[in-house]
Amino acid sequence: MNELILELEEITPKEFFGAQNANIELLKKYFPKLKIVARGNKIKAYGDEDLLEEFDTRMMMLMKHFGKYNKLDENVIERILTSNSSEDYSTSASSGEVIVHGVGGKLIKAQTVNQRKLVESIRKNDMVFAIGPAGTGKTYTGVALAVQALKNKEVKRIILTRPAVEAGENLGFLPGDLKEKLDPYMQPLYDALRDMIPHEKLESHIEKGIIQIAPLAFMRGRTLDNAFVILDEGQNTTHAQMKMFLTRMGKNAKFLLTGDPGQVDLPRRTISGLKEALLVLKNIEGIGMVYLDDKDVIRHKLVKQVIAAYKSIENRD
Repeated sequence: MNELILELEEITPKEFFGAQNANIELLKKYFPKLKIVARGNKIKAYGDEDLLEEFDTRMMMLMKHFGKYNKLDENVIERILTSNSSEDYSTSASSGEVIVHGVGGKLIKAQTVNQRKLVESIRKNDMVFAIGPAGTGKTYTGVALAVQALKNKEVKRIILTRPAVEAGENLGFLPGDLKEKLDPYMQPLYDALRDMIPHEKLESHIEKGIIQIAPLAFMRGRTLDNAFVILDEGQNTTHAQMKMFLTRMGKNAKFLLTGDPGQVDLPRRTISGLKEALLVLKNIEGIGMVYLDDKDVIRHKLVKQVIAAYKSIENRD
C-alpha cells in the first residue's frame, strides 16, 4: 500500500481540520478508498497511487485557499474537491470584504465563492443577472451592495421591485389598501433592508423616496437614473415586462436582476422574460451573468438536501 504524508506549514491544524475534525471527515467521504489519518500537523493517506496523486492535488488546493482566506468550510471544501480549476472556487480578496456594517454592528459580506463572484460582477458591470435557487443569497447580497452604494453616495436612491405574480394567491383577495396588500409580497426585500439599516433611518428613507419598494408595473414610463435597481424574482416576468424593465435604465444606474428559472409561477405556455433575456443578452459586453447553485445555500443545511432531492425528480421528467 502506498503512503502520502502532507505537512501543514504556517497553518494551524485545529483550524484546518475543523471542529471535531469535521473537514477531515468530509475528505474521507470524498476519498472513501483512501485511509486518511490526521495527527499533529500531518495528514497521512494510504491507498492506490493514482488516488493519492488526486488527493495530493486537492490538498494543495485546500491549503492554498486556507493560506489566502484563513478559513475553510463545508461549501469551500466541496467546491474545491469537485472543481476542474481554481477559477471555480477562487475570487479576488476584495470581493470577500465586508460590504456593509448592518444593524447592531452585524458584518455583512459575501459568504460563498459565487456570492463573491456576484460582488465582483456588479463592481465591473452596470447590469448583472444573478441566477440560482432559493437561499443562495442572490437578493441579500444584492441589497447589501445597493446599501453600500447609497452609503458611499455612488447612487441617490435604491429601487427594489418584483413582478406581482403570486404563487397560487390573488392580491385582490387580501385585505387592506394597495400598500398593505403588497407589503407581505415585498417582505423578503424589507427583511434584507432591516438587517442593514436601522429602523428609523429605513422608515425615513422610504418616506423620502430614497428607498422605493414597488411592484414591477409601477416602473412603466419611468427613467431610473442615479439608482441601484434590483428586480427580484425575475423568472416571473413576461417578455413585455422584462423588455420594459431593461429599457428603464438611466444614467449612473446599476441594474441587478435575480431569479430562479426553476420556480416560474407564470401561467402555462407563458415564456419567462428572465429565461429569454439570458439567451438574448448573453453576448452583450457590460452585462454580467452569475450562476449560483446549491453549494451557495446558506440557509439550514437541510435546504441544500431538499434542492438536490427535487432536482433529481425534475431531471427525470
